[in-house]
Amino acid sequence: MRNAFADELTKLGNEDPRVVMLSGDIGNRLFDKFKDKHPSRFFNCGVAEANMMGVAAGMAMNGLRPVAYTITPFVTTRCLEQIRTDVCYHEAPVTIVAVGAGMAYAGLGPTHHACEDISFLRSIPNMVVICPADAHEVRGALRAAMKQDRPVYIRMGKKGEPVVHPGPVTDFAIGKAITIAQGEDVCLLSTGNMLPEAIEAAHLLKEKGISAEVVSFHTVKPLDEACLRDAFGRFKLVATVEEHSLIGGFGAAVSEWLADTDTARGKFIRFGTPDAFFKKSGEQEYAREMLGLSAHQIADKIAHALH
Repeated sequence: MRNAFADELTKLGNEDPRVVMLSGDIGNRLFDKFKDKHPSRFFNCGVAEANMMGVAAGMAMNGLRPVAYTITPFVTTRCLEQIRTDVCYHEAPVTIVAVGAGMAYAGLGPTHHACEDISFLRSIPNMVVICPADAHEVRGALRAAMKQDRPVYIRMGKKGEPVVHPGPVTDFAIGKAITIAQGEDVCLLSTGNMLPEAIEAAHLLKEKGISAEVVSFHTVKPLDEACLRDAFGRFKLVATVEEHSLIGGFGAAVSEWLADTDTARGKFIRFGTPDAFFKKSGEQEYAREMLGLSAHQIADKIAHALH
């Protein structure tokens, strides 16, 4: 995902002289192409993320289109006040890009885990929250974000994630979910880099005789309400799948939407991380297994809920 982001950012920089890149002391080699072509528009702001966000807000309010990038906890929780007050309060068109969402940096411990950021960011007025599922969605999300006259948060995985879409997502639109596979019995609404797990879970459910629809719900704020109405109206069971806390995340946003509408529904299950720090040692695949987020665990829980 991050390589796709760097490549698409370079293309955008070539097309629009307003595009400025701000890095929180990370990805220096990743942005070599951007720096070579636009040396005056790349700023390594160092380990000073709060200052970086203030700089980005100032640039945006002076006609530039800054992109602020670093590891998820450091570009969100470390500078949350500046995001809220400098960026969102002023409706500054800053694109905040986080790398290493959820448990992507599982092996580095809780300081680098990111299971609360959707909750923080979606609660701030004027903020758009996008969680792309693969490299193609990253490209679409970045292009869509740069057309917005408001703050946008893009929550990426790390690198090496499976590519789900067969090619560029040319119709990527903020607030418009993408159906990956059709189904009849259950609907899996997945956000971010959990989409490959959701797709595999659908394959496993098929082996059990259960037909699962899979949807890439890349935008958590604003929600695709038409897609939600359709899903809860058609399926016996709807499940949200995310690598984020069950408190305040995508599933919580859908729960809030359900509470505020007269949507008739069947069963609803949320898959996410618990209200606890993950203190075990292991990489992302191990963390998902321990947290009940592997495809086979998702499929088993859904199958059980249907019987």
